[in-house]
Amino acid sequence: MKALALRRIVSLRDTTTPLELIELPKPRPGAEEVLIRVSACGVCHTELDEIEGRTAPPHLPVVPGHEVVGYVEEVGEGVTRHRIGDRVGVGWIHSSSGDERENVSPEFRATGRDVNGGYAEYMTAVADYAYPIPACFSDAEAAPLLCAGAIGYRALRLTGISDGRNLGLTGFGGSAHLVLQMVRHQFPHTQVFVFARDPNAQAFARELGAVWAGHTTDRAPEKLDAIIDTTPAWRPVVEALANLAPGGRLVINAIRKEANDKEALLLLSYHEHLWMEREIKTVANITHFDIEEFLPLAGKIPLRSTTTPYPLEEANRALVELKRGNVKGAKVLVIGR
Repeated sequence: MKALALRRIVSLRDTTTPLELIELPKPRPGAEEVLIRVSACGVCHTELDEIEGRTAPPHLPVVPGHEVVGYVEEVGEGVTRHRIGDRVGVGWIHSSSGDERENVSPEFRATGRDVNGGYAEYMTAVADYAYPIPACFSDAEAAPLLCAGAIGYRALRLTGISDGRNLGLTGFGGSAHLVLQMVRHQFPHTQVFVFARDPNAQAFARELGAVWAGHTTDRAPEKLDAIIDTTPAWRPVVEALANLAPGGRLVINAIRKEANDKEALLLLSYHEHLWMEREIKTVANITHFDIEEFLPLAGKIPLRSTTTPYPLEEANRALVELKRGNVKGAKVLVIGR
């Protein structure tokens, strides 16, 4: 089978081909696993963190990809949850302890980092961590829901926001454009303010219902009760804190922050940014409960992913464009079916 493999940790400033197109044997499912014929796989910022070593895979080579949609082709011993032909999705969580804190458990293993993921024609997954996809979504539309959507759902819950309170979104890519739609459905009286460097992203946010959109260094016209940050940088964190109302909460939805702008932390002022009981909370991974709760909600709304398709062979181009900030919605590798 065809697959894209990461063989070494590299900087995307030094190469435009971090992954190598290779042939691998078609995997076989073990006990409690399913074999999935991959049809679509989203391209996520976390892949950049893997490639550049901020969340380095424990072994190389590895096949990235954790926003996977495909069809069950074979079931392993003991599998009763899925049948051959079922359409399923797989997210960042490959397996863990199975309890409500499995996202921070030492047993946590990540799809596409600790085990081979969806940048391939086939992959295996633990049956209990593969989820049915609502029929209203195409394969490509569903792929970003498995991480960008589900982790956005977790981040939104962690804000503690209630209807009518002001919410900010810093960065407006694959996750934030889905969160904005969730907010409009769940909290119809909440105003959403978006911070993004790209004027096109700002315009996209306004199209989706943001009441205001400006640069990440701008001040919103109103103080915000909560903000979700999805950027890979430190400067937006500092700027977001300055936009929080007293008692407000900043939720950082990122695995790592790049170090090239850490001098922005020197701008941090206790009085301006942290005093008055402002707080910071981080999102760590995801649980299977998040995905199981989120997917039916996504189908009910229904969420609409804005996607740009790429063939599997052009995964490197999609990653480089993501690194450079060329994003409207989500990028998806279309692999089969």
